[in-house]
Amino acid sequence: MNIPSNLKYTKDHEWILVDGDVATIGVTDFAQSQLGDIVFVEIETEGEMLEKEEVFGTIEAVKTVSDAFMPVAGEVVEVNSILADQPDSINKDPYGAGWMIKVKVANPAELDELLTAEQYAALINA
Repeated sequence: MNIPSNLKYTKDHEWILVDGDVATIGVTDFAQSQLGDIVFVEIETEGEMLEKEEVFGTIEAVKTVSDAFMPVAGEVVEVNSILADQPDSINKDPYGAGWMIKVKVANPAELDELLTAEQYAALINA
C-alpha cells in the first residue's frame, strides 16, 4: 500500500498536500483499492466555502458510491477537470493525476489535527 510520508491523511481516507495556503486533496491508494474500478466522479463545489468534514464530491465505482470529505475548512478553488473524462485516474495515480480538488485553507491550525503517514498506516492496518 502506497502511503507517501509527505502528505497528511484523514480517517475518511483523503490525503492533503499543502503548498502555501493552497492544499491539493484526493483519496488514498487504500480508498481507491477498496472502491474498485471508479467510473464517475462528481464535484460541484468549485467556488464554495466548505467546512471541515463537509462533503465536497462523490466517487462512483462499479460496486458503490462514496462521499469525499473536506480534510480542512476552505474554499474550493479548483477541480481536477481530467476526472470528468478519466475518473479511473484515481485508480491509476491517486496521489498524482488522480487528485480531486484544490482548496484555499481557511484555518491552518486544522492541519495539525490530521494524521501522519505512520498514523494512517496504523489506521488501515488495524
